Amino acid sequence: MIGSNKRIALVTGANKGIGLEIARGLAQAGVFVIIGVRDAGRATAAVAELSATGLAVQSVALDLTDHDTIQAAAEVIEAEYGRLDILVNNAGIVDAQDGPPTTAAPEAARRIMETNFIGTLAVTQAMLPLLRQSAAGRIVNVSTALGSLAVNGDPSSPYYDARFIGYNASKAAMNMLTVQLAEELRGTPIAINSVCPGYVKTDLTGHTGYMTPEEGARLPIEYALLEQTAVSGRFVEPGASTPW
Repeated sequence: MIGSNKRIALVTGANKGIGLEIARGLAQAGVFVIIGVRDAGRATAAVAELSATGLAVQSVALDLTDHDTIQAAAEVIEAEYGRLDILVNNAGIVDAQDGPPTTAAPEAARRIMETNFIGTLAVTQAMLPLLRQSAAGRIVNVSTALGSLAVNGDPSSPYYDARFIGYNASKAAMNMLTVQLAEELRGTPIAINSVCPGYVKTDLTGHTGYMTPEEGARLPIEYALLEQTAVSGRFVEPGASTPW
């Protein structure tokens, strides 16, 4: 049984990469972490890795493209804990058929949008009743500078040439979720922010980043653990705000 003074977090896509390190960091901070993973084998491996160091974690089946699993996960958390204090929307995909608007396969853009935006929206909606039971609910949307309209239109940006219409648009849509939900929840104890971890060496980036997953997890963890005076509706990156 989890005590009322111990925060409970759900981190989606937390079996590897940034998600796994976010789960590790939150657990090290004393949070009980539920890892949302669609593959049972990877879930077992992630829980075993973290539990082996004494961290309090468990897993729940969660596939962003299967809304039945999302609802079932919410029901499991409600039945076992009655609330959720932190939701980290980390899960996301890229697609080999994505690319610039002139050449990207529309089917690839649809697959990406279905997971990265529609799936994130569905998870957020399913978990909101549980977050409302928290004294200080926190939602972290793991975004990217590629989801910034300003960055995509700025020739001086180092990310200017990273044209992936499906992926970039999915993260821009996620950022819209952050802005609108922050306004809808204004005056409540729930804070929501979009957090850009930086360019991290993960499977998603083909391990071409300049930050380790541990380094990339720091800012999402920071915003997940914001105290009572938490900001909301922000788009941030390490050391700065990201332009919308």
